[in-house]
Amino acid sequence: MNVLQMKNVKKYYETAAGTVRALDGVSLEIEDGEFVSVVGSSGSGKTTLLNLLGGLDYPTKGEIIVRGKVLGALNNEDLTVFRRRNIGFVFQNYNLLPTLNVWENMTFPLRLDGVSLDAPFLREVVDVLRLGEKLENMPHMLSGGQQQRVAIARALSTKPAVILADEPTGNLDSVTGTEVIGLLKSSAKKFHQTILLVTHNDEIAQMSDRIIRVEDGKIVGDSYEK
Repeated sequence: MNVLQMKNVKKYYETAAGTVRALDGVSLEIEDGEFVSVVGSSGSGKTTLLNLLGGLDYPTKGEIIVRGKVLGALNNEDLTVFRRRNIGFVFQNYNLLPTLNVWENMTFPLRLDGVSLDAPFLREVVDVLRLGEKLENMPHMLSGGQQQRVAIARALSTKPAVILADEPTGNLDSVTGTEVIGLLKSSAKKFHQTILLVTHNDEIAQMSDRIIRVEDGKIVGDSYEK
């Protein structure tokens, strides 16, 4: 079953130097439960692809479908709610709220949506990501790897079908980065989620099930790892 689809998607920007074709006719299907890495050089269009699939930006042309919903058919309010309930985001800059502790950061999306906390599920997430002793800590008391694990926990907390991660290891050393991706992969498998990961790190990409290579706004490679 396809959980993410792009149909001939184009994203163009007009600049003083001319038209920038950030994505230029991309079609893509990602199956439920896949762990997919998107790789490419800087400016290739990989982050644009991620933002469009996450409903954070709008295509110039084409259709984007997430869990059977055509994103372009949703108004801003409905899109915001759909995104919050179906997509978890993990960014390079952890985006933790500095005035909230680990537990409060984790559960913030649920409180924002007025959803009751599923305590057993959240405790399971805490255990998987090894955050049990850090729940009352403020973000500034955590290492970079710990902060990224909190960001992953926050993304998992709403039980989204899809996790979109944009260079989540960019601020981490190689050992910590590999550990974080391993935790993200194992937790997503445990909780039956699909991961789309943007990375420039080939070693990180090799940990995925499938690698999509983007250059000049087009998909130039799509292979499954053994």
